[in-house]
Amino acid sequence: MKNLRDVPSPSPEAYDRARTALQTAMAEPVATVVRPKRWFSWPKVGVAAVGAAAVAAAVVMGTSGGSVPAGPSDAAPRAVEAPLVKLASAVQAGGTQPGDASLIINTKFGLDNKPDLYYTLYTDQGRQFTGDSAKTLVDAVAKGDAQPATPYDGKVMAAARLAANGDVDKARIAMITAAGNALGIGLSPAEAEKAWAAAQAETAEMFRKIGKPVPAPKPRPTGKDLDNLINNHLWSSAQHALFANAANAEVRAGVLKLYATIPDMIVGKTNVDGQAALTLTAPPAILGGSTDVLIINADNGLPIREEITSAESSKRYVVNYKAFRVTLADVAAGKI
Repeated sequence: MKNLRDVPSPSPEAYDRARTALQTAMAEPVATVVRPKRWFSWPKVGVAAVGAAAVAAAVVMGTSGGSVPAGPSDAAPRAVEAPLVKLASAVQAGGTQPGDASLIINTKFGLDNKPDLYYTLYTDQGRQFTGDSAKTLVDAVAKGDAQPATPYDGKVMAAARLAANGDVDKARIAMITAAGNALGIGLSPAEAEKAWAAAQAETAEMFRKIGKPVPAPKPRPTGKDLDNLINNHLWSSAQHALFANAANAEVRAGVLKLYATIPDMIVGKTNVDGQAALTLTAPPAILGGSTDVLIINADNGLPIREEITSAESSKRYVVNYKAFRVTLADVAAGKI
């Protein structure tokens, strides 16, 4: 990594894929999950290319013994946070504003405090347009340069909608397993062990392909380790649904209901630029000791800011969010 310090800064897409590669390698023995583009620089992802990120992920897992960010099991008691459930109901009752797409603009502030913008437009038909400026987004939409939503996109959106419409327990499992089910959630003990063994074999093959020593097989997590890992997946996948499609009221309401099932989630009150807001602080145990605070509007649930502090370096990262309901025709015409 030291030899890469003079390489040009990676693209937003590279940051997101690098973060995914590292999280996947550290969290479970699955190396084939390909999550879609949502730019976010996780504290440890300071790499210059996706290829380097994949190698880094392998090295992290191989040298750290696969220690995981520590999620409740699918059968664990629910820790209902009344403010989130109440807000979710209000969001859903208000309905989605007119339009045919959600536009999310995020501004990331790294350690140099320099702002970087990224635009994501997620359509009701499941297509995605991205850009690093209003102009590049307009150009992409005008040219029809869309990226089809991945299966992961479809699964997290469907899970959020399922939660919004009442079946929170089923939606919770669907969201947790959106990127794969190596943990065997909802399976019999024998099936769970088989899924874990298959994932271990898949990871071993990935290490062989990149020329790294294959780590020793590990037993399937149990007890609190399993609970923490499950909630890590729930937090991460629900965030993806929110940050890609926040302006859709049904998706937003479902995410809030799912967050309400995470034990030890801390919901507080604050004020951001004159807006009444709620702070959602994920339990540090599900993030390996790091802290992740999501700030949402107290009246409509739209994301405002995310603040992450690394457990190892105490470095702080901030991303500001703005979400709008728009039409493709308006965006193509430059009306953002």
